[in-house]
Amino acid sequence: MTAGDPSSDPLWIAECLCARLCHELAGSLGALMGSIELAREDEAMAKEAIAFAAVAGEGLVARLKLLRAAWAGEGMPLDLAHLAALARGLSDRRVTLDLSALPPSTMFDPATGRVVLNLVLLGAEALPGGGTVWLGAAGPDLVLGIAGPRPAWPPGLAAALAGETAIEGPRGLQAPLTILLARHHGLRLSPLLPPSGSLDPAGSPLLLLELPAESRFA
Repeated sequence: MTAGDPSSDPLWIAECLCARLCHELAGSLGALMGSIELAREDEAMAKEAIAFAAVAGEGLVARLKLLRAAWAGEGMPLDLAHLAALARGLSDRRVTLDLSALPPSTMFDPATGRVVLNLVLLGAEALPGGGTVWLGAAGPDLVLGIAGPRPAWPPGLAAALAGETAIEGPRGLQAPLTILLARHHGLRLSPLLPPSGSLDPAGSPLLLLELPAESRFA
């Protein structure tokens, strides 16, 4: 971030986070309220509408838990069971998290776990048509990849990886936020580049390097 860049202002970052949070929750809230309204107005549809409202409410709670863990505070040590539970907050995006390539005993320290959660959110953002975010191990390092019908990393990711971590607005928040969090905790993100030598918009994996000793693939 540079002087004169609005993203260097903490208030601007807070405004972007608030706006992004509203955007993230709007769909589930709309579905929940629409179902309740239908139940009130149409007795014949009330049972189905209430059931749909319950599903929408559960999705909303799951999304809030994921965003809170990723965006608010340092959190707690993160094992695969907890990570999988938090990943239920991706279901409304038709995105699943595949952890099968990680050793079952994998444990992330609180700071690294928060970065991992933001990487998962970044991967989900790169799957507008739904799909799978997967995590795997490459020696002591963590690999993140995406698979789906229309995989495409956010346009600002390559610039953020190159050190241009300006936050342009709520829609472009996740990539620079993830990079900034990683750097803040002494972690380094690097793309696994295809033969062309450039970040593949269709889904080159990312490599999370230099995991601290507190995080392990034991």
